[in-house]
Amino acid sequence: MTQLRIGTCSWKYPSWSGLVYSAERGIDYLAQYGQRYNTVEIDQWFWSLFGEDKVKLPAAEDAASYRQSVGSDFRFSVKVPNSITLTHFYQHDKSSTLTPNPHYLSVELWHRFIGQLEPLGETLGPLILQFEYLNQEKMSSQKQFQQQLGEFFAAIRGDHTLAVEVRNPRFFNQGWFDFLAEQEVYPVLLQGYWLPSIVSLFREWRKELLRQRLIVIRLHGGDRREIEQRTGKRWDSIVEPRDQELVDIAGIINELRDSDVEVYLNVNNHYEGAAPLTIERFSRVLRP
Repeated sequence: MTQLRIGTCSWKYPSWSGLVYSAERGIDYLAQYGQRYNTVEIDQWFWSLFGEDKVKLPAAEDAASYRQSVGSDFRFSVKVPNSITLTHFYQHDKSSTLTPNPHYLSVELWHRFIGQLEPLGETLGPLILQFEYLNQEKMSSQKQFQQQLGEFFAAIRGDHTLAVEVRNPRFFNQGWFDFLAEQEVYPVLLQGYWLPSIVSLFREWRKELLRQRLIVIRLHGGDRREIEQRTGKRWDSIVEPRDQELVDIAGIINELRDSDVEVYLNVNNHYEGAAPLTIERFSRVLRP
């Protein structure tokens, strides 16, 4: 059975004092986090696009600091900067004109980004390319999207582990799984953002998912604003328990591991209200 890596989406939460950390401030959060978990998702580097000529990439010094805080068995899954994955700039409102992102799938920007990650060394895990919902104004068809992505993968081919998250439910079809296999990249299954549940996706595409070498599962939950209002952005208690869903997803993870699929399970605070407590709840229903 393959190893399960289970961790959280980011780690910089003072309200995890008593759950993960010894104090709210004045400590090395990541060093204490790494004593409890074997992976974390770096989300902060995703937010990188601030204008046509304003792209912010990770600082190599930060990557080196993160590496020094964890052991060699730890793995960072890293969200690729949105300067690379956004087809267009974000719209301030639905009536505003769409402006193409000139850095979309930029090979040059990709190599600069990868260079900044070098200090992570062996702790660098899957790189997650997250794409927003692509309506027909942004992408005429799935075929066009896959063609663009295939050309990008051919140009950046290296030894990094790549995983792709799409937010168009209709993209989950045989053509998509055939494309991933051809490109030797892996699927991201996201729970939330009005996507079909992971449970239903697994039921429909079980055969294809059990063939993967690696899958990233990201648990984000429902309405972010609602749960932020309920918690006051203090993430230290369960406010939206998803008991049956945890059992169902744990069953999926057990089955994936039985088929030698490596699983990264990244839990967000927004899923139930406190990612560390959700992980504790998972530990009661996951098979060791």
